[in-house]
Amino acid sequence: MRIRNPQSKIQNLKSVLLLFSILLLAPALACLAPAAPAGSLQRIKLPPGFSIALFSDKVRGARSMTLSPKGILYVGTMGSNVYAVVDRNRDGVAEEVHTIASNLQTPNGVAWKDGALYVGEVSRVLRFDGIDERLANPPKPVVVTSAFPRDGAHGWKFIRFGPDGNLYVPVGMPCNVCERDNPIYGTITRLDAQGKPEIVQRGIRNTVGFDWHPKTHELWFTDNGRDMLGDDVPPDELNRAPKAGMNFGFPYCHAGRISDPEFGRKHACSEFTPPARELGPHVAAIGMRFYTGTMFPEPYRNQIFIAEHGSWNRSTPIGYRVMLVRLQGDKAVSYEPFAEGWLQGGDAWGRPADVQVMPDGALLVSDDKAGAIYRISYAAPKK
Repeated sequence: MRIRNPQSKIQNLKSVLLLFSILLLAPALACLAPAAPAGSLQRIKLPPGFSIALFSDKVRGARSMTLSPKGILYVGTMGSNVYAVVDRNRDGVAEEVHTIASNLQTPNGVAWKDGALYVGEVSRVLRFDGIDERLANPPKPVVVTSAFPRDGAHGWKFIRFGPDGNLYVPVGMPCNVCERDNPIYGTITRLDAQGKPEIVQRGIRNTVGFDWHPKTHELWFTDNGRDMLGDDVPPDELNRAPKAGMNFGFPYCHAGRISDPEFGRKHACSEFTPPARELGPHVAAIGMRFYTGTMFPEPYRNQIFIAEHGSWNRSTPIGYRVMLVRLQGDKAVSYEPFAEGWLQGGDAWGRPADVQVMPDGALLVSDDKAGAIYRISYAAPKK
């Protein structure tokens, strides 16, 4: 399928300028976001037996999340701060929020390993050793690597340790759609022992969420489709990478079937790996996790939850919800709403950004617009 771009060069230029204005302003706007309106959580619709409550409303710009073995939740942002959120008595409500790092460059990514918190900035990965015991007096960070590009556009990073013990770090394309000579753009990398990035997957516009299947250990990740092709083209993607060295098509092919109007003539879609599942168009599917807890009923276990941040360039907004993708073997067989209600009548009071499975099986959802983290739990309905 080849899409012809109906826009004139002037319209394209205006669209690109708008896109980059939004990208540049997003971190600042996220940090200035007000808290969620009182009673907003009553608007959230969930399946029977599920309920949602406020875990904390004091995490301004809350984005990616990671958990230490002691139960301390670390939260990255699109601004300059990293937070530690603490629920001391394990009652499902956080009592403390500590700012453990500030004046960083878009520290979206956070990951935990061997007593240390890793933080992904635009061009660097930092490590905070022994941070659990030093929340009130955080240590100075160690620079793990500074080998990544400095581009602000799609430069924010989700980071996560894989089953192999290595830290995986994506590098988004610094554009809406383009080619770059440097092969590190549009990839997922992993760091070697010296902190040097090794390219693992290619042809990815911008992933801000990935996880490994609990049983097969295969990598799955979300990818945000390009803009400016219309309201319904292309869809966002959920991709499966059972081995290293795969190519998912960007910028030549979108969703495995849509040839890019500018670059598609250079490569056929058949050359690339199609998505495991097409998601909604422009929904901004970012944070995702396999559900590994036991609180939710059996049909939810080892399934995928995806935080959809919500569209910005669509006539009718969509997204602003948490979606559930059900698997049968290695096939993604369904894509359905799990938690929705952040979008009301075309206006969004919140924007889900990431999900995190807690030790008790509850699911946390971060919201960078409301500056909040929510806790979704389950109790069997009374008969």
